[in-house]
Amino acid sequence: MNFMGRRIRVSGHVFGHVFGVALALGPAMLPAMDSGSQVVVRELRGESLSHSLIGTDPVRKLAVYLPAGYEGAARRYPVIYYLPSPLGKFDEDFYRGQVRGLLDRADAAGEISKVIFVAVDMETPLGCSWYVNSPVTGNWEDFMVRELVPYVDANFRTLASRDSRGIAGDFMGGYGAIRFGMTHPEVFGTVYALHPVGTGSGIYTMYSRPDWKMLAHIQSVDALKESPFGVIFTSIFQASVPDVNRPPLYIDLQAHPVGDTVEIDSEVTERLRDNFLLETMIGKYADNLKSLRGLRFDWARNDGNQDHVYANQAFTHKLNEFGIPHEAEEYNGVWGTGNWGVDGRVYTEVLPFFGRHLVFAAGMK
Repeated sequence: MNFMGRRIRVSGHVFGHVFGVALALGPAMLPAMDSGSQVVVRELRGESLSHSLIGTDPVRKLAVYLPAGYEGAARRYPVIYYLPSPLGKFDEDFYRGQVRGLLDRADAAGEISKVIFVAVDMETPLGCSWYVNSPVTGNWEDFMVRELVPYVDANFRTLASRDSRGIAGDFMGGYGAIRFGMTHPEVFGTVYALHPVGTGSGIYTMYSRPDWKMLAHIQSVDALKESPFGVIFTSIFQASVPDVNRPPLYIDLQAHPVGDTVEIDSEVTERLRDNFLLETMIGKYADNLKSLRGLRFDWARNDGNQDHVYANQAFTHKLNEFGIPHEAEEYNGVWGTGNWGVDGRVYTEVLPFFGRHLVFAAGMK
């Protein structure tokens, strides 16, 4: 099942090989609820993350929602993987039980049939991993597709097919969801990105954000805390333009201070754009995107950083240039407001979208 065209709406919403390194410390379960569902908390040691230059912890925490009726049954379920925004606290929504209650409600209301929902911590010591392989931060792409997905399929009763496997993410996690859809449509057949960032050029140039004098003479990673954009852009550079011979940040610099101005390194900038911005990858991965069962993303019109609004508007147009079926929505609100509430976008938009596009039974198309 595929779908054609693009939909832009303006709404009123506010808001095979399983590695032996897999380590299950549990299952640890959140407090029982009357619904019969449960959230199992596991830890997985990723060999793909064990050789980073910045000391990324290879043991990653994941929370797995199992729907009511899972225990004692033989049924298999589709899986939605969720990439939380690194700006939030990974376990907050799960440990409070909010996600569990929302998924229970969606099942009971028929918004989506029973699914397994997996959230995973994909952060580096500096924040976002940007979900790519890097000698500096670890091989996050490999961890996701070669370790995490096989581990979940081996340890839970999943429908182990791309047609029954979706991926969603919020903010930077939305970037990751689209990127995985681009690069691994054989793994994830349906994609939803909540307010993704990094989709393309914004109103401001990337080089106008960092403090280049500070970055050029930095002696310690701790000094990044003194720069408002230091941490976020260093994480982008470590993922996209890493340099193993330049401690302590291990990055190539896009620009260099020259008096009161900066000199742009064209070669580094081209590599940065090609490796980081999703819009630069559309042509290369267009056929992959066309093969998806469903692709959708949204963004909040009143984001305090209008770069994100501008970039997402341009991103949907470029997808159209390549004839890539997708849905895109600019909604009236600010990013992150009430995503997990009953009136939030996860319940009203994300789960019904997966309900329409995932395969919920073996042998179905």
